[in-house]
Amino acid sequence: MNERLLQYIWQFQYLNNSDLETTAAQSLQVIFAGMYNTNQGPDFLNAKIKIGEATWAGSVELHINSSDWKRHNHSNDKNYNNVILHVVWNHDVDLSLPFPTLEIHTRVSKLLLKKYEELMQNRYFIPCEEHIHKVSELTLSKLKERLLIERLQQKALCIEEHLKKNNQHWEECFWWMLARNFGTKINSDAFEKIARTIPINILAKHKHQLLQLEALLMGQAGLLDKNFTESYPIMLQKEYQFLRKKYQLKNILHPLHFLRMRPANFPTVRLAQLATIIQQSHHLFGRIKDMADLKEAQALFNVTANDYWHYHYVFDETSPFKKKALGREMTRNIMINTVIPMLYAYGYLSDKETFKNKAVHWVAQLGSETNSITKGFVSLGVKNDSAFDSQALLQLKNFYCDQKHCLTCAVGNELLKAER
Repeated sequence: MNERLLQYIWQFQYLNNSDLETTAAQSLQVIFAGMYNTNQGPDFLNAKIKIGEATWAGSVELHINSSDWKRHNHSNDKNYNNVILHVVWNHDVDLSLPFPTLEIHTRVSKLLLKKYEELMQNRYFIPCEEHIHKVSELTLSKLKERLLIERLQQKALCIEEHLKKNNQHWEECFWWMLARNFGTKINSDAFEKIARTIPINILAKHKHQLLQLEALLMGQAGLLDKNFTESYPIMLQKEYQFLRKKYQLKNILHPLHFLRMRPANFPTVRLAQLATIIQQSHHLFGRIKDMADLKEAQALFNVTANDYWHYHYVFDETSPFKKKALGREMTRNIMINTVIPMLYAYGYLSDKETFKNKAVHWVAQLGSETNSITKGFVSLGVKNDSAFDSQALLQLKNFYCDQKHCLTCAVGNELLKAER
């Protein structure tokens, strides 16, 4: 037994509560178990119970053993002055407290305890791997909706922190996030640092000169710090030396990685594509905010790097011709990880439901992501039909399954409820 499971049992009253008696043999009736308290103080607030003929209202504190009350020094904490009931798994000592104690270990289903133990001890892909097929589609659908909103809320709070650092400049924040997105998983930190070293107002001044935009990005990334033989990187190098001095720029010290990457994801190619987006779009986030159609927003990222990159993946090394267009998968990735979180955050932080609803609507229209996590769920019969599903499943795996937070998961609740 642990305190979180004990709290869960009390919260949902998964115990035989007929003919309840306190440890002093007083009759007890639970009218309302109370509201679970995640802050300092007793476990449950605003509970209501009846002892004998008297009705009491106040807080309920739970412990594994009665002696834990003394061990935690609650008697000297004013937060516990309103406690009306001490619920324990095991009554190991009589403390003569001014309120009754209820011992419950004989009133909880052994099947529930066994199922919980199974969930906690298994080493499967997810704790409920052998049982999730028993969970109703309605439960899973509602859970996904809650998880998607939770994920978007988390991202909104991160965006709020960015905004605090840039004087509430939404376009600048969008630029940081977009650059991070272009770095993909391996170079995301480095790309964000590049973006943070080039203010968006500087980019705006050079938006009609693709060469200068590429020079700024490649130079700040440290990709122009060598001797070249081809004319194009030499031109970029000269432009960057001038712009670096003009704006007193300092390039990042964060290394960029090329190894074990698909050439299409090389940082040189991604930075060239990013420069093209900057050139073609002004006030990018502002434009996206005003768009009603997802496809219209996606079209903003339908870009191709300049002609030099059709024959190159890195400077000074030619390769067979291939247009370096931003692919469908990368565009979807940008929508999921930059556009939609920014839209939701804008709605959340400005209290405008329209933008929050648009974000949720758009993510439901996007194709689902395929990765080891979504494949794992699909193999268990869980649907992954859209980005709405895949984002929810990522949240479920990372923040619930891997953390064994089955007690706060609708799937775990339904499985345990069946064994109460």
